[in-house]
Amino acid sequence: MPVPRTAVFRNCGAGASACQRLHGYTLMPTESTPHPTEAGLLRSRMAGVFTPISTPFSADEEVDYSALIFNVERYAASGLLGYLALGSNGENRSLTESERLAVLRRIIGHKRPDQVVMAGAAYDAQRDAERFLHEAAALGADFGLVLSPGYFRKQMTDDVLFRYFSTLADTSPIPVVLYNAPGFCGVTLSPALVRRLAAHPNIVGMKDSASSGIENFLPFESEGFHVLAGSANFLFRAMLGGSVGGTVSLANSFPDLALELFRRGQARDEQRGVPLQERVTRINQAIAGPYGPSGVKAAMTLAGFQGGIPRRPLLPLTAEQVEAMRLFLAGEGLL
Repeated sequence: MPVPRTAVFRNCGAGASACQRLHGYTLMPTESTPHPTEAGLLRSRMAGVFTPISTPFSADEEVDYSALIFNVERYAASGLLGYLALGSNGENRSLTESERLAVLRRIIGHKRPDQVVMAGAAYDAQRDAERFLHEAAALGADFGLVLSPGYFRKQMTDDVLFRYFSTLADTSPIPVVLYNAPGFCGVTLSPALVRRLAAHPNIVGMKDSASSGIENFLPFESEGFHVLAGSANFLFRAMLGGSVGGTVSLANSFPDLALELFRRGQARDEQRGVPLQERVTRINQAIAGPYGPSGVKAAMTLAGFQGGIPRRPLLPLTAEQVEAMRLFLAGEGLL
């Protein structure tokens, strides 16, 4: 049975003390009484910049948990709203299930107390996604970011996906955020599907990383459903259209630059925001465009974070590629 929207942030299923710890409010004794700051609370937990945090690996390809903690503690000292743990930059599909939970536990354990954590769920079997959302909630995650199943992508019609996301949200102890990323799963969420899902009381937003255009989803932005840009390449434009923020890989290496662009969007400052967006796009394309997570990790290391290496089959950048990136970033005044 769907959770009433008025209860999404008032009873996540973890108990009163856990709810207060996870979501920053006191559990109200009467479920029928709407929390007076519910809509504002949801916005405050989603309006900002999330870093889709990288999972660093050491030379033997083991997860480098000390490097992860180092990075989290540096991000905690920034103005970042929070983290997308276990996304594509986190190399979710390259991790074992125990590693996913261990990574999530360390991010939650070392973040700033007011920072928000989205836990990425990228499974082909619904029962695995259901189990993970319960485990993520128990660890203290605030939201579950759910990618479409992609192995049987030809069968992923709107009706199949509606049942998947809506029934997953029915049982999830934390609010669900849709993840539209056809580049990773081969499935594109249609505007018609998102319109239907946005009415679900426990589906509270979406991250759009598709090339089809975030403007297709911005009409669904509301007090109970927020649309996040999935790339720094269109963060400012998305915010002018009504988006409340974004989950952008540039924040892994240059969080201050991502935050500056976000603030221009908040202020609707086109005079400074448009040229800044052009600069950010140029930088982002040089880092992630040709290299994906490997480029993000190289840029992180150049910027003073501990990026580590990617896990096979991904290749790390060559010494020549790293040097070319260093010269480019230095020319942009970032190093």
